[in-house]
Amino acid sequence: MMMMIVPESNAGHAGEIIEELQNVAAERKLKMIVRGHYIPKGDPERPIGEDAFFILEEEQTIGVADGVGGWSVHGIDAGDYARELMKNAMKAIETEPKGLVDPKSVLNKAFLSTKSQGSSTASIVTLKNNMLHGVNVGDSRLRLFRKNSLFYESPIQQHKFNKPYQLGNHESSDKPNVADEYQVSVKDGDIVVMGSDGLWDNVYPNEIVETLWQNSLGGMLDIQGLATFIAKLAFNKSKQTDIATPFSVAAQEAGYTNTGGKIDDITVFVAYIDFV
Repeated sequence: MMMMIVPESNAGHAGEIIEELQNVAAERKLKMIVRGHYIPKGDPERPIGEDAFFILEEEQTIGVADGVGGWSVHGIDAGDYARELMKNAMKAIETEPKGLVDPKSVLNKAFLSTKSQGSSTASIVTLKNNMLHGVNVGDSRLRLFRKNSLFYESPIQQHKFNKPYQLGNHESSDKPNVADEYQVSVKDGDIVVMGSDGLWDNVYPNEIVETLWQNSLGGMLDIQGLATFIAKLAFNKSKQTDIATPFSVAAQEAGYTNTGGKIDDITVFVAYIDFV
């Protein structure tokens, strides 16, 4: 915190000075410092799981895709589709103007270049002009925390319970034109937590708030430590059968009798917003 003492003769200008300082701070460029952690669900036939993701810190862009496991009954590893989609997204970002990545354009280009079988959800977020710009198909989600409180959450898309919108080459798959786009302004000190549904099906936002509060007590923010802790929290809860989770509550609301967590691949990004 900065305190300014203004001589009495200049007290009339105090408001103008403070306002000017606030404007200067508001105009300073912000950046994301991003770290991630991934825990595959442990399927021996698919040891690397079906999630795919990237962090391009120089381009201030992150992305995650979650291959839809239902394809396994047809002998298809949807992780192949997710990985190719994210690889093509990174290639598409290389063609974007520096500092002006358009997530929707990137998603379109990546989709058109991806030929693998299967399908996946997809979410891409970039920071530009001190605003997060996101595009999303499916049930991966971003949540923004400010001063240890939930400030914003991105929308998700589901055709019905446990059937998210998904990109793919099959005639029944969704296309990028259905994607939700969103923008949200950020401030220094904000914390972004983004992940596949393996995170958000098992962890409530208030648990993230508690984790952020505990982490802030030491005075030093360990971004990688946060990402790892949150991913392990989701993993541990996914294995429990006698607790309430976002997934079990949603299942019961949809008429099912599920209890406990949902075993799934878990991708977690944690980004700290700071001045450049």
